[in-house]
Amino acid sequence: MTTMTDSSVREFKMPDVGEGLTEAEILKWYVQPGDTVTDGQVVCEVETAKAAVELPIPYDGVVRALHFPEGTTVDVGASIVAIGTGTAAEAPERTPPPEARRPVLVGYGASTSATRRRARKDAGGLPRSNGHAPVTGGRPLAKPPVRKLAKDLGVDLTTVVPSGPDGTVTREDVHAAVAAPSAEPEAAPVSYDTARETRVPVKGVRKATAAAMVGSAFTAPHVTEFVTVDVTRTMKLVEELKQDKEYTGLRVNPLLLIAKALLVAIKRHPDINASWDEAAQEIVVKHYVNLGIAAATPRGLIVPNIKDAHTQTLPQLAGSLGELVSTAREGRTSPAAMQGGTVTITNVGVFGVDTGTPILNPGESAILAVGAIKLQPWVHKGKVKPRQVTTLALSFDHRLVDGELGSKVLADIAAVLEQPKRLISWV
Repeated sequence: MTTMTDSSVREFKMPDVGEGLTEAEILKWYVQPGDTVTDGQVVCEVETAKAAVELPIPYDGVVRALHFPEGTTVDVGASIVAIGTGTAAEAPERTPPPEARRPVLVGYGASTSATRRRARKDAGGLPRSNGHAPVTGGRPLAKPPVRKLAKDLGVDLTTVVPSGPDGTVTREDVHAAVAAPSAEPEAAPVSYDTARETRVPVKGVRKATAAAMVGSAFTAPHVTEFVTVDVTRTMKLVEELKQDKEYTGLRVNPLLLIAKALLVAIKRHPDINASWDEAAQEIVVKHYVNLGIAAATPRGLIVPNIKDAHTQTLPQLAGSLGELVSTAREGRTSPAAMQGGTVTITNVGVFGVDTGTPILNPGESAILAVGAIKLQPWVHKGKVKPRQVTTLALSFDHRLVDGELGSKVLADIAAVLEQPKRLISWV
């Protein structure tokens, strides 16, 4: 085993990969103790409340230790991997056996206590450690005076979250355990028939989405209006654009023209593109449109947005939509791409659904749901004919968007889709 000084080890801490995020879950390690890494090499993939993100290491060296196993939720700022950068960084202090899939803390065995630490903190308010997991399956590390203090105060050291070096329990940790509210005893696991039920932990993107939707539904007073529209001419225009050389290699579909129609309606009625500032008691009208597109991914529903979509031409918008969709499907959407949206489109029609009553994304004032486009009997020029028809639904925040404004925006979108030539005169 190689010995080395502290100066030859650098601790790589969990960064804030979004704006104001406090934690992230380690999805996968790409390195193990003993591996050589170089500046910029991706060492792990983490999932925040926003998206999955790959983390590159910012220096060269040898992996000495992985402080958390896959599946652990870690605080931003906590050290997640130790990198030996000096001449003593020739070999790790301990190399886990090949059969051990999960990383281990050097000298302490499998680090399975991080999740329990999180559960205790959530239940009893205990502070988290400084990034080093407490000892599991053995005697907690503590100096004799600290052990005596814990005994005198009736504190079980195995329940204390350590904050000292290498997972050592300090006097402050013992006092914090005494001062913290008593955690309720952990409930016995509930058994269920695995052949008849499957239970999926709610975390990451799905957990954040659920919290945001509940918050939005019970904060902003939602109103939803509907319109059924003949989009036959829009569908013909889509086919024409697919043959246009200017759109070669671009994603051309009805969503492209629907997005453009929404942008035109916002230009004509800018007050729809706003947000409610509860603290300041102000309506914030945005002079830009960050157009969100709801996308279903294996990790759940996410809503990345096209920045400054109002400035883009139709070919540029087609390119942005194609990139947004492909990035989302591949799980490469960045947290920044899902922040700052002002208005959203959700296309439920791809699932064969006629329409829905969409819930606003927090901080936005409107969301447009697009239903399935179907061939239906329709009165056209005084005669019943088969036409391509769809139903649009616009939900809006009634605190800042009244019925008149919401109706005008929805009517304009429908008018553009019925007569796409209006794009030329209205833009």
